[in-house]
Amino acid sequence: MSTTATTPEEAATAATPVNRSAALPSPASLRGAALAAAARGEPLVVMTTLSGCPYCDLVRNSYLLPLRREGKVQAVQIDIRDRNSNLQGFQGENTTPAEQARLWKARFAPTVLFLGPKGQELAERLVGVAVPDFYGEYLNARLQEARTKLKSAHAT
Repeated sequence: MSTTATTPEEAATAATPVNRSAALPSPASLRGAALAAAARGEPLVVMTTLSGCPYCDLVRNSYLLPLRREGKVQAVQIDIRDRNSNLQGFQGENTTPAEQARLWKARFAPTVLFLGPKGQELAERLVGVAVPDFYGEYLNARLQEARTKLKSAHAT
């Protein structure tokens, strides 16, 4: 299965502008965002993104933003090139979005992670857009797996 993803180098040459009005929020605190999501019984969905990445726009605008607007997902984004913004990590440490993406080994954009309140991955990440026609199904399956793991962690 081939995966269509955008590396920083590919994104730099892409002609598609980012629609800032349709952006997912960028969290100031991953820990805070994950705890708020877990309080609602939801995983924190984090999409790594790059300016000008057409696949990021597809995932953001066609899948994550509509689910977020309907209240069905707690989703945020971090720019894998952003070395200037402050971001609080899961242990309260100060970092940047670029450093956090590096620690996650999220080299490609978009990468969608499904995280628990302590930063643990609850489902396999989605890297790139392998088959656009089935992306919604892949996303829903990962969300369901993450929700199930989150619930079972609360039960123990």
